[in-house]
Amino acid sequence: MTPSAAATQAVTAERCAAQLLSGDVPASVDEVAMRLLAIQAQDPRGARLTVRARSAGLSAADVDSALARRSLVVTWLNRGTLHLVRAEDYWWLHPLTTPQLRTGNSRRLAQEGVPPRDAERAVEAVRAALAADGPLTRAQLRERVAAAGVRTEGQALVHVLLLASIRGLVVRGPVAGRDQAFVLASDWLGAPPPTLGREAALGELARRYLAGHAPAADHDLARWAGIGLRDARLGLSLAGAVQRADGLAELPASPRPAAPVLPPPRLLGAFDPLLLGWASRDPITGPHRQLVTVNGLFRPFALAGGRAVATWTITGGQVVLTPFDVLDPGTEAALELEAADVTRFLGR
Repeated sequence: MTPSAAATQAVTAERCAAQLLSGDVPASVDEVAMRLLAIQAQDPRGARLTVRARSAGLSAADVDSALARRSLVVTWLNRGTLHLVRAEDYWWLHPLTTPQLRTGNSRRLAQEGVPPRDAERAVEAVRAALAADGPLTRAQLRERVAAAGVRTEGQALVHVLLLASIRGLVVRGPVAGRDQAFVLASDWLGAPPPTLGREAALGELARRYLAGHAPAADHDLARWAGIGLRDARLGLSLAGAVQRADGLAELPASPRPAAPVLPPPRLLGAFDPLLLGWASRDPITGPHRQLVTVNGLFRPFALAGGRAVATWTITGGQVVLTPFDVLDPGTEAALELEAADVTRFLGR
């Protein structure tokens, strides 16, 4: 292994440890969310599988229970994408990562045939419906918005709901069958805590990001959170981040093993944070990037030796693995155990 390859692998091992893919694992869903801060959740099963790979003995039902008891919440945050976060983190993360979404949201509403006056009427229809009858699913809200005379075809309704989310009116609440109902943030989460100032929020963002992603660079944080590079650098400074000889940052108290150890083989779900936490995912995907990511979709994949070695699906209730190359017997055996745990976790 060349020195540069060895250094890359060492960084990958450190990041996997920060991501809870090696070492001690949490005992609860909330602890996983605490470490990762924000788990991409536009694929609900993928978000649940993120928890599975970083815990032991939990199930998908435990994630749903955390949503039902309101300790976790799903809403649009970083990069304008749905994320699973702790309810207490919603209050400071939302005003930090959503204002920059307004321009794009207005443009998309216009493209979908929803002019500003209609958008206002639609948001009010959503608010009134949830205040009177919430929680309500997207299909139920579609009826209420359409009844208000606003277009809901195509992606129009999604961007109406995004607008309501940007304004802090709605979040996603309890699981309703295969859907997740919407609720008023004020009803579901109660009164907000004292406001965290912007600089304090940037420092908290950087500190929490590094806790689950270090070592990382300023542009990694900026891309992950959907903030400007200047804000990312300010946040890292406020968090007291230490820059290493390799140019990457970590928290000052970060215990770093002399010889970082890569995690054992794992089955990771769609949109796993290991592919989304840094500006480049090449250290994980290697030459197989197009096999793991296709048209903006991030497939479930198998991790072994710190690299993606296969994609996988569930067919007929069973995990079906598609390796990129021949797997060694030890990796095959480990992934078979992982497959059994995936079916256990999902309750199949």
